[in-house]
Amino acid sequence: MALSDVIKTALDRIQYIAKTETVIGEPITAGETVLIPVSKVSIGFAAGGGGKDDTCGSGAGTGGGVNVTPIAFISICAGKVDVHSLTQTDQSLNKILSAAPDVWKKISKYIKKKGPAEEE
Repeated sequence: MALSDVIKTALDRIQYIAKTETVIGEPITAGETVLIPVSKVSIGFAAGGGGKDDTCGSGAGTGGGVNVTPIAFISICAGKVDVHSLTQTDQSLNKILSAAPDVWKKISKYIKKKGPAEEE
């Protein structure tokens, strides 16, 4: 397989893993409460190759890694939205989401659109 094909395949897989749904997870309904998981996705990727000459052959290689870490969850209960950080030192997500009331409207609309048949 050519180096360009290896890189394309690896990047396609990384793009699939790092999609939006990985960062903001599927809502989970528990009674009247909706929980939305929030994760941090870290990606590292490298690729390289060498040319062919008289003394040695050619070579190519790629490497990469993906780390998905849960960092918080959003709870919606009785019209009240709260962000619950899973780390005590990271309150930046709460500050960002508190400053963006439109996000809550979009999340609420999404949850209202999702009917009981789609939740299973």
